Amino acid sequence: MVNFMLKISADLENLTNLQPQGGCDDPSFPYLFKVSLSFCFFACFFDFDFLPLNSAAADLKCGRCGELSQKETCVSLGDTVPLLQGKGTTNLVQKCKFCMREGTVTMIPGKGRPLTQEDCEGGKFAPLMLFDCRGYEPVGFVFGVGWKVESLEGTKFEGIDLSGDDFSEYDEKGECPVMISNLRSTFEPVK
Repeated sequence: MVNFMLKISADLENLTNLQPQGGCDDPSFPYLFKVSLSFCFFACFFDFDFLPLNSAAADLKCGRCGELSQKETCVSLGDTVPLLQGKGTTNLVQKCKFCMREGTVTMIPGKGRPLTQEDCEGGKFAPLMLFDCRGYEPVGFVFGVGWKVESLEGTKFEGIDLSGDDFSEYDEKGECPVMISNLRSTFEPVK
């Protein structure tokens, strides 16, 4: 079992507290992991009509054969499925077509926090979500829709789409431009 912490960073101009719309533990925030239906099967089926396209995407790599995922599937805290063997639940179950190894991805809430202005000034990454990955390894993440941030003067900006790699607006209260740019992410193994 290896846990991977998704960490994010960006350049925040006159902004702070970048996070998913409902906070770091938002049960409806969709993380989209690439998983090819021809390479894997799912123990659950999601209704993708309610999901915003490219909300957040990451590549998954099979821990045994190294095969990279090809298509996206939704993983969110609010969607759980029973484990095929044993007791408990997880957020994603899949099987690699090439090596037939079954893997799971389980999200662990309570470990993330918003990206602050102080993090950005110090060149630091903020932890967003912890993933317990058994049989798979996340190798990339793409920002999408469903984010919120606030200006240093307290103006809230919600429903932000970061799929274009940046966001810019004007803060009337603070009488200054605000911007998110240079989005970065990393998955770090955690013991």
